[in-house]
Amino acid sequence: MVQYSTARLDASFAALSDATRRGVLEQLGRADASITELAETFHMTLTGMKKHVSRLEQAGLVTTEKVGRVRTCRLGLRGFEEEAAWIEARRQIWNARFDALDDVVEALKRKEKIDGRQSE
Repeated sequence: MVQYSTARLDASFAALSDATRRGVLEQLGRADASITELAETFHMTLTGMKKHVSRLEQAGLVTTEKVGRVRTCRLGLRGFEEEAAWIEARRQIWNARFDALDDVVEALKRKEKIDGRQSE
């Protein structure tokens, strides 16, 4: 069985749970941006955006570099391979459960059809 880093998954999913942070990742996927630019794009205060960026940094999804008074943000180096693998494992489990449920429903339909013929 694949072992997942619980702390990493928790940090990633917590960071991704917020629409603004997902938007920041999309924005940084197009181009690096300063915290000021991000705050303006998302109509937020600098303090609010710094908190979002900090959460993304803690998850390793964003890196920042301060040059003078400007803090530039860019996408982090790590991808979502571990998160995608975790989601895929859950998807397979649910697909297997739905397939089993389909089998039960089909068996009940066949039984209902047979029982219906026998009562005629």
